[in-house]
Amino acid sequence: MDVQTAAVDGRMFIDGTRTWAASGSTFEAIDPSIGRPFAAVALGDAGDVDAAVRASRQAIDGGWSGLPPVRRVRILNRLAALIRERATELAELESLDVGKPLRQARDDVTAAAGYFEFFAGVADKVFGSSIPLGAGLVDFTLRESLGISAQIVPWNYPLRLASRGIAPALACGNAVVATPSAEAGLSVVRLAELAVEAGLPGGVFNVVTGGRETGAALTAHSDINHITFTGSVPTGITIMKAAADHVVPVTLELGGKSPNLVFADADLERAAASSASTLMQNAAQTCTAPTRLLIDVSARDRFVELLAKRIRAIRLGRGLEDPDMGPVVSERQMQRVLDFIDAGARDGARAVTGGARATGRDLAGGYFIEPTLLDDVVPGTRLEQEEIFGPVLTVTTFNSTEEAIAIANGTPYGLVTGIWTRDLARALAVATAVKSGQVRINGYSAEGSIGLPFGGYRRSGFGREQGVEALANYTQIKNVMINFG
Repeated sequence: MDVQTAAVDGRMFIDGTRTWAASGSTFEAIDPSIGRPFAAVALGDAGDVDAAVRASRQAIDGGWSGLPPVRRVRILNRLAALIRERATELAELESLDVGKPLRQARDDVTAAAGYFEFFAGVADKVFGSSIPLGAGLVDFTLRESLGISAQIVPWNYPLRLASRGIAPALACGNAVVATPSAEAGLSVVRLAELAVEAGLPGGVFNVVTGGRETGAALTAHSDINHITFTGSVPTGITIMKAAADHVVPVTLELGGKSPNLVFADADLERAAASSASTLMQNAAQTCTAPTRLLIDVSARDRFVELLAKRIRAIRLGRGLEDPDMGPVVSERQMQRVLDFIDAGARDGARAVTGGARATGRDLAGGYFIEPTLLDDVVPGTRLEQEEIFGPVLTVTTFNSTEEAIAIANGTPYGLVTGIWTRDLARALAVATAVKSGQVRINGYSAEGSIGLPFGGYRRSGFGREQGVEALANYTQIKNVMINFG
């Protein structure tokens, strides 16, 4: 049954209160499974952004940053508990907004709670250090909050990725103004509401919904002290330029074109199962998705056969019905992916399975694309070089380890690399040679990965999210020297 517009609260969240945009403007939230609107959402502008920033500054001036860390620990843990208590509500909202299957949305909710639990655990452990200078001198460092952190949240994992940046920001005593993508982000507003319920003072965490103009107003605001952005390279460059005007630090995660290297001695069944799950996970709308398969030429035929069999079995459907794979997020994104497939065909790529918009009575009106496997993809072509962000796997072969490394490093990105081989020496040699922020050997995901530092090389961005390394993004070091001689 379709969710009615009135059932979803489309207001933003400023200074502890749900509110419509001051202008009264709204935009439609579209359910990508059926291509129809399900909510009217507040369309914020520069005035709303300014109100949110002022609320954050007042919260900081009112003592938030100076709050005893143990109290921040309690608030973040309580927020994590509330996220878990409201898991069904949050998962359904995320599934409706993004189109992903319910069980994947539930995984996102679990991850969101995990981020707040992890950073609650370190909120009272943001230590400085002492530096020996000799008799009569004491020198030490303090790690202090930056102030107001602007968080630009992407549409593919709104709740999960918002939590990834907001949790450490709050743990370190910063305030946050977030703006999610217009294509999906209602769960981020609900998160802010739950934070206040957990005891977070009003104004510490604000969310202004809107479009590109809203994000531009936030990143250009003169009272912002830090920016976290996850998204495309062109937008990341624009944000860096805006940050430069006010000499504001930025943390950027700009996507990838992650290679997945499968050597002939690998467990091909496991590697094929992992590769097929790449398509099912949010319809491969994932920056870490290992969609660029590099296969040892001697194993290509067997691997492609195993993989194609699994891909053909993927069941499509509306996210709320919990299929194997849902739609892509919008009609524009669907057309973009189909354009990539067409460009690949012109460059000689061969569709083993899929390659078109998915149709059928149960899929009518939705932005569904057939799970697609393209073979004979040539290095250097657009299909092999650019991030597709849709359910398309490409196959390129290699004849040696050296050639595999060269192809893996042959794009401007460097986010994640997958390696499948039983030869540990070769795996470690490849891991040290690839230009990638993370390397995953004989498995692409693991429970408890919140503690692992995450970020990219080259045009995949800089700075590290997750793990204790993330604290460097949200603190600044003050050095204090005392001469008592």
